[in-house]
Amino acid sequence: MTKLIDLLDRWKEKPSFMANVTRWEVLPAVEGNYRDFPFFLDQRLQAALRKRGITQLYSHQAEALQTAQRGENVVVVTPTASGKTLCYNLPVLNTALRDQESRALYLFPTKALSQDQVAELRDLSQSMDLQLNAYTYDGDTEPGIRQTVRKSGHIVVTNPDMLHGGILPHHTKWVRLFQNLKYIVIDEMHQYRGVFGSHVANVIRRLKRICRFYGADPLFILCSATIANPGELARLLIEEPVTAITESGAPLVEKHFIFYNPPVVNSDLGLRRSSLLEARQLTAELIKEKVQTIIFTRSRIGVELLLTYLRQGIRSRPGEDSGVHGYRGGYLPRERRAIEEGLRRGSVKAVVSTNALELGIDIGQLEACVITGYPGTVASTWQQAGRAGRRGETSLALLIANSEPLNQYVAANPDYFFGRAPERALANPDNLIILTNHVRCAAFELPFSAQEPFGRGTVEEILQFLEEEQVLYHHEGRYHWMEDAYPAEEISLRSATRENVVIIDITRPQPVVIGEVDRFSAPMLVHEEAIYMHGGQQYQVEKLDFAEKKAFVRQAEVNYFTDANLAVDLKVLDTADEEKNAHICRAWGEVRINALVSMFKKIRLNTHENLGSGPVDLPETEMHTTAFWISFPPESLDGMVGTPVEEGLLGLANLAPQVASFFLMGDPRDLRAVSMARAPFTGLPTLYLYDNFPGGVGYSQELYRIYRQVFQAAREVIARCSCSGGCPSCVGPLSGLGGTGKVHTMRLLEVILK
Repeated sequence: MTKLIDLLDRWKEKPSFMANVTRWEVLPAVEGNYRDFPFFLDQRLQAALRKRGITQLYSHQAEALQTAQRGENVVVVTPTASGKTLCYNLPVLNTALRDQESRALYLFPTKALSQDQVAELRDLSQSMDLQLNAYTYDGDTEPGIRQTVRKSGHIVVTNPDMLHGGILPHHTKWVRLFQNLKYIVIDEMHQYRGVFGSHVANVIRRLKRICRFYGADPLFILCSATIANPGELARLLIEEPVTAITESGAPLVEKHFIFYNPPVVNSDLGLRRSSLLEARQLTAELIKEKVQTIIFTRSRIGVELLLTYLRQGIRSRPGEDSGVHGYRGGYLPRERRAIEEGLRRGSVKAVVSTNALELGIDIGQLEACVITGYPGTVASTWQQAGRAGRRGETSLALLIANSEPLNQYVAANPDYFFGRAPERALANPDNLIILTNHVRCAAFELPFSAQEPFGRGTVEEILQFLEEEQVLYHHEGRYHWMEDAYPAEEISLRSATRENVVIIDITRPQPVVIGEVDRFSAPMLVHEEAIYMHGGQQYQVEKLDFAEKKAFVRQAEVNYFTDANLAVDLKVLDTADEEKNAHICRAWGEVRINALVSMFKKIRLNTHENLGSGPVDLPETEMHTTAFWISFPPESLDGMVGTPVEEGLLGLANLAPQVASFFLMGDPRDLRAVSMARAPFTGLPTLYLYDNFPGGVGYSQELYRIYRQVFQAAREVIARCSCSGGCPSCVGPLSGLGGTGKVHTMRLLEVILK
């Protein structure tokens, strides 16, 4: 019996633990479904697989191989650790054994995945005695190696960012790759949604355009965690027919999946013990039992706080490694590589991560996964839970809910989670801002013909606009690039902004760059006097130079962290669609958002009490996006006027974005809400839900379609909440200080759902 099973048995016998468990689901082990190697698989490749102990393929691997052999694009959608890597490595290697000039391009959403895959490919090719040059090509690739990759790389492993900024604009240096390109592999496809997915779809349009120029017509092989619309998303990304394989043949080990809702500490206010503090206590028990654990949190600050708390509880000699490390975006590449290797070797006992380690990086034989706060989607929850138990006999996934409405909905409805199909992944490649930016990039790469298709149609109007802006010039039916600037380096695929703010540590005489943050988040995270946390170390921001995109920080030791407030004003620019009934008016369209970070709070470590506040002096930011809104005519409100309406709208503004993200496969932060007791555009009490990205990515339009599902779930959250008048777990602490916000929010929901 393993130490994990011993600990689980003790938890079952512990009333104080079980009182907070809303579901303990034991997912039984599942036997695999196997197939023999197909006859067309090269004997050398079959021998190499047998050397690794693989004598048969899982059914989905065999099906993917056969589909690619027929010349069809394929998307494979199976759980974590189901051997999806072989679904694309086998067709690529099988072709390479027949044709040494063939080339393949692998796309992964993160650098860490790229490093992992190259090691796997080299291992396989060496066991076949095949001269196969597989290289990683990303921002960490040394300049001296880059020319070798361009000239002799049979398989180039990269990420969309590098393809966008480092390969496509310089395609003339990659002639051998593009002329002989047989396969394009896109792994972790479910990550390509929202703004990132909209950008990546346009990068693939540019990639296919360059392939056509060099006479190549590569096959696409895509892999994904489970989502509701894999075929639809794959077709949206590559804009070609695709065969979807959704039945997994891989075996599964037994997994204990526990939903844990922290205890209520104030029943009147509905306040629960902090999920971070609860995670600290339960993770400490796992570490004590030497159960190697990964802990996922929802934010960078969550990583740093929990890392600090866990290290405080481990007794180690000065200078000795505690074995507990953090992992998130903003860490330098060498830090991340060292942590990944430590996990594989077992020297890292626990790692606290954002969703950066959610993807399929080989990080060894983890036994337990602690998820601090619902990740936002069913797909991501299963993906994170799958990081533990890849090779053992029993594994644990422990989901610790926080006080947010979405978390409370999931904790109270475990049957809904386990019985629910994963969400649809949404993206909008034809977002005008994103599309225009990529047309600029494509025109730099190759001249555009006036009627040349790009995506779903021609982009002649955009080309004419760029000509008027003197970015392009028109000559004999073709548009040519005429600026000195290099457009791709100005455009980030990860956000709507074009630049990041770098964070510079000035503690010592020689300043050091320790991380970066996107430009829209900078006012919230690195305003002056903010506490920025990195690697468990606190830094105080001394200066934010917005013009130069630099934040200067100095090491500090304080007993608090900071959290900034955002004030938002919204104006409707255009209505795309609307519908009225006897009770409500609903619509969606284009809006302008003006946002200002006006103040910040100091919150004490461990207790999370408010220690005070301070002003933030930064310029206002402006964004054009799309929004969904609901207005309430006076006759539908049955006498509700004044403060009750304001409180009800505030409650909806707190609750709706959280619940909506459960249906939209987005982060709750991707959708924001504004409530107005008398909106200038409608003249009525109105709730606005807007896409938190320039141009929008499709959330608002989808909300317009499924609004009843969203508000029915919101009503259920309020009905189940044990607080008396309103709390952070339902309508929020600000929606009615007199304890009436909950009642008034429920009255508005009843109007919407009549």
